Amino acid sequence: QVHLAESGGGLVQAGDSLRLSCAASGGTFSEYMMGWFRQAPGKEREFIAAISRSGIYTRYADSVKGRFTIGRDNAGNMASLQMYSLKPEDTAVYYCNANGIGTDPVSAQAYDYDYWGRGTQVTVSS
Repeated sequence: QVHLAESGGGLVQAGDSLRLSCAASGGTFSEYMMGWFRQAPGKEREFIAAISRSGIYTRYADSVKGRFTIGRDNAGNMASLQMYSLKPEDTAVYYCNANGIGTDPVSAQAYDYDYWGRGTQVTVSS
């Protein structure tokens, strides 16, 4: 189990940059794949970016590729989302996600868990 807390959201102008942070507590941070999702008013939550447990592999939604960068610091139990060239359509609540999947070494049973932060608001004005 892990508790997630996002921070860094705010109101910015189009073209500005913003860095979101996700602080994790509980569990072992390095055992979770980390991701960022966002949800705009009236829309479904959408995938933005993901990073592997080691931080070697990353994946991005086409809408943010080249503008956003996901990162993680396993020593500091933190994940981040660096956002550049923000657009009004980036306005949404941004959520941090932790995903754990594998086989329990004690019970030998497979598991697949998702944990979510409470979100941080990003508003981009034109």
